[in-house]
Amino acid sequence: MIIRNVVSAIFFCNVLIAQSIPPPTIEYSPKKYICYRANEPLTVDGKLQESSWAKTEWSDDFIDIEGAQKPSPRFRTRVKMLWDEKYFYIAAELQEPHIWGTLKNRDDIIFYDNDFEIFIDPDGDTKDYCEFEMNALNTVWDLLLEMPYRDIEKANKHAWDIKGLNSGVAVYGSLNTSGDNDSCWTVEVAFPWDGFKEITDAATPPNDKDQWRINFSRVEWKTEVVKGQYQKQINPVTNKPYPEDNWVWSPQGVVNMHYPEMWGYVQFSKELAGSPTVSFLAQNVENVKWSLRQIYYGQRRYFEKFKTFTNDLKKLGVSIKPVPGYREQPVIEKTTNLFEAYFLTSDSTQKIHIRQDGFLWISSVK
Repeated sequence: MIIRNVVSAIFFCNVLIAQSIPPPTIEYSPKKYICYRANEPLTVDGKLQESSWAKTEWSDDFIDIEGAQKPSPRFRTRVKMLWDEKYFYIAAELQEPHIWGTLKNRDDIIFYDNDFEIFIDPDGDTKDYCEFEMNALNTVWDLLLEMPYRDIEKANKHAWDIKGLNSGVAVYGSLNTSGDNDSCWTVEVAFPWDGFKEITDAATPPNDKDQWRINFSRVEWKTEVVKGQYQKQINPVTNKPYPEDNWVWSPQGVVNMHYPEMWGYVQFSKELAGSPTVSFLAQNVENVKWSLRQIYYGQRRYFEKFKTFTNDLKKLGVSIKPVPGYREQPVIEKTTNLFEAYFLTSDSTQKIHIRQDGFLWISSVK
């Protein structure tokens, strides 16, 4: 079983050993959202005027990326989601007293402006996921990441474009005009289902009750007006802009959006927007995946210290909570530079695995 990991192990040893992997500092409790079907065609202009949007609930307000123990965001941010046979629609409202933007070319590094960001991992394996960013000028940046930066070098594909993507922005106030107070800017993004076929084998469009791992982020810079124009506030001590704020839907517990295991769950429903509320379906396998992720964090810490992996949970400092339907203890196989851990289902028909580069998958037992 370990042998099939040899290629990734070579890369792992050459590139990743120097990288520490700080685990999230908050309790594992991803946000959840039911995404209903739109009952009409949607015009993607950022205005959210259709009745389907009016019938769709907003998400919880965004909080700091590290969690509720950090100061609350200065401005409110929230999202809505809908879908139909062609598109996955995401809308957001970003309260902002001074709306500005400078970047105008597709695939500029958008978070140098205030921005709104979307992260999508359809099959939840933390591998092959997309990142999308946009500013108030409706300039977009889309990336494909083969794995999180912590697990591989130069994995992101900046040249990757989501085919058929459509986005719009509506500004309630003025854009790049100082001396007044603005209300907010709202965004609307339509992801064509065909655009996800490159990154997942999951059904696109999804089936009723399918769940995807998704998160949203807002980057907000402190600004001031100089000669009638907005610019980032400069810290007089460092002579550099103050660090940006990072506000998110589902907190990460670490200042890093590239922990896909911490993203929220979006469950798709065949019911139309405005229908009676559908319940979110909790799945035991997700608790098993989280237990495996604790082993991954522990192994990376252990390797950083001892330059080898271990199959001893006590040495990893990991305590496993039993999950109904699964064996109580994992199996851990390791060499010096590789490890693979897995849980068996109680009936021994499936295994849920994780390995040293963080890749997580499910296999059938023949």
